[in-house]
Amino acid sequence: MSPDSVLSQAKDAPGDSGPGETFDVAIVGAGPGGMTAAIYCSRARLATVVLERNTAGGIMAVTERVENYPGFPEGISGYELAEKMKLQASQFGADLREITTVAAIDRQPDGSWTVVTDDERIHARAVILAPGVEARKLGVPGEAEFFGRGVSYCATCDGPLYRDKKVAVIGGGDSAVEEGLFLAKFATDVYVIHRRDELRAQKIAQERAFANPRMHFLWNAQLRRIAGETRVEGVDYQDVNDKTVTSLPVDGVFFYVGQIPNTAFLQGLVDLNEAGYILTDERLMTSQPGLFALGDARAGRIKQIAWAVGEGALAAIEAEKYLDVLSCPGSPTQ
Repeated sequence: MSPDSVLSQAKDAPGDSGPGETFDVAIVGAGPGGMTAAIYCSRARLATVVLERNTAGGIMAVTERVENYPGFPEGISGYELAEKMKLQASQFGADLREITTVAAIDRQPDGSWTVVTDDERIHARAVILAPGVEARKLGVPGEAEFFGRGVSYCATCDGPLYRDKKVAVIGGGDSAVEEGLFLAKFATDVYVIHRRDELRAQKIAQERAFANPRMHFLWNAQLRRIAGETRVEGVDYQDVNDKTVTSLPVDGVFFYVGQIPNTAFLQGLVDLNEAGYILTDERLMTSQPGLFALGDARAGRIKQIAWAVGEGALAAIEAEKYLDVLSCPGSPTQ
């Protein structure tokens, strides 16, 4: 199907579950991985639709500055990079639909898929999942208000912005300690605020953190408030034992209290690990043929824009190969 014919209305193909538009590939999620998959798929002349529940770019779009993505030696705002990816995908013919929530994905008898959104049904011969994750929130005063203005959930993204400044890290697990060490390359002081009296991170990471003179540990402490006028200026934390509250001047606050993959709608459809992340093979195929997954919601260690972009390219190439096999005469139903 060519990009010019993607808007076929109310098609009732064999195995179809009702009226709706039909595409070659439906991509769920428009973060950097999903947008890259859209560029590759649409450039390959596959009719492609991208369904994003918020706006294109995902977490990248609200990153103040991206300095580690190739091709931008002076850095670029996450929003601007997202807009460039969006434009590139659209120029090749991808149909991007923002503010569209995917409620369910159903496999049809002919091996195709029906993607059910909050207001329509879309049919596709293959689906690429890039739903991303959400940072677990504490919900303390100032957390939402200062997001992108001193509150961050990604040290690798925003750490260099805090050169010669003071920051607080909330958490005591592997991510908190490892990202705190990364922040210590730039910030003069990194205060780790942890509600327990010992870290949960791996011992080798703890040893490096304790040996770093820029790392400071506030034990048995719970964050109570983030203060500031137009951006973060400090935090208030409370001792869990004597309940005293202390104010600490900082320029940034980095949260590492966990992430939640946006995979609730995939329960019972594909294999997930115990934390809810999508399991795939080396080709990024899930446990369901024709259903691929990539990015932060896929089980894997690295969560970076460049990595997601690579996975987006791979998923698109594998999806194209999968569709080529399906199009061969005599191809068995998957």
